[in-house]
Amino acid sequence: MNTAVPGGPTGRGVLGGSGVPVTRLGLGGAALGGLFRPVSEERAVRTVRAAWDAGIRYFDTAPHYGAGLSEERLGAALSGLPRGEFTVSTKVGRLLVAGSGADGTEFTGAPDRARVRDYSRDGVLRSVEESLRRLGLDRVDVLYIHDPDEHWAQAVGEAYPTLARLRDEGVVGAIGAGMNQTAMLARFVAETDVDVVLCAGRCSLLDGSAQRELFPLCERRGVAVVAAGVFNSGILADPGTDARYDYAPAPAATVARARRMAALCERHGVPLPAAALAWPARHPAVASVLVGMRSAEEVAANTRWAATAVPPALWRDLAGAGLLPGE
Repeated sequence: MNTAVPGGPTGRGVLGGSGVPVTRLGLGGAALGGLFRPVSEERAVRTVRAAWDAGIRYFDTAPHYGAGLSEERLGAALSGLPRGEFTVSTKVGRLLVAGSGADGTEFTGAPDRARVRDYSRDGVLRSVEESLRRLGLDRVDVLYIHDPDEHWAQAVGEAYPTLARLRDEGVVGAIGAGMNQTAMLARFVAETDVDVVLCAGRCSLLDGSAQRELFPLCERRGVAVVAAGVFNSGILADPGTDARYDYAPAPAATVARARRMAALCERHGVPLPAAALAWPARHPAVASVLVGMRSAEEVAANTRWAATAVPPALWRDLAGAGLLPGE
């Protein structure tokens, strides 16, 4: 059977047992906050509206993205649209205060706000309140603990219980953690009652570490996965000479590997980005594939790729050439 993002870009998934719906293709808001290069407010709003017109109904953001710029722009774009028809997720763990900070220098055009790590109960509640103000919403649907790599004790001891209470009170529909690594996400799945994990970059055609351990654990525990960073910062969308991998210039060997994948994909009539989107979506634990988009043109391309059928023969050929990551 041919595979694509199940149900196409507008198919629906659910975040674990929470009942919170997401489209199988979601819009990641980092680019709206100026990740790697600036994006105007007008263009950001047009991007979100194009996603809406394409049937995308899941939108993810965070205070970290552009020091609040992504949340502000997403809120402006969603203003006036029927609130019951879209799902918004944001994150806790970084508070924004006046002044410049080194955390987040990959964002251009951001306001003069420093990001301060805070996974305490009071920090979480303040973060949620400030995110709602920037978004212009009275609620968000999903809250993730964001990148608590060096802060496990406070994240699990304070941030998680605070989010769990907000979920119990009906303030938020689903809770989880979002990271660029798998080991700590697996701890959240095993040791807490999260509904969802957002795994970035570790569930791609170049890195299958999430599929090997995290995804099976999530499936056993009934925890949903949102797969993000499936293009690994762009190299699996366009493995050109200036390609990035994991937020940095891609090593030559990685570029060569991606180009070999692209050549095999071409033989099967499948664009490399379509295969990159379909690869993590094959796993039953994955509820949505989240992709950063910064223009209406990128929305059109991603929705087209998400609807592209990938024949099983392509996966066999990639595996036979030693180009698929181990699962």
